[in-house]
Amino acid sequence: MDINWGTLAGVFGVSLGITVVVVVMFSLGLAAWARAVKPAPDVPRGRHQKAATAAAVLCFAACLAVAAYGIDLIVPG
Repeated sequence: MDINWGTLAGVFGVSLGITVVVVVMFSLGLAAWARAVKPAPDVPRGRHQKAATAAAVLCFAACLAVAAYGIDLIVPG
C-alpha cells in the first residue's frame, strides 16, 4: 500500500484553507451582528444598522452553506 503524499498534502491544504475562511466569515458575522444590535454612539441609526444586519446574515449564510456542502459530501444519498 502506497500513500500519495502530494494528494494528502493537497487535501490538508484545502481543508485548512476552508477552515480558516469559515472561522473568519463567522467572526465577521458576529462583529457585524454586534454593530447592528448596538451601534457606536456617533453613528446614526437606520441605513448603517440595516447594512450591518445584512452583512451578518450574508456571513452566517456563507458559513451555513459550507457546512451543508460538507454534510452533503459525507452523507450518501
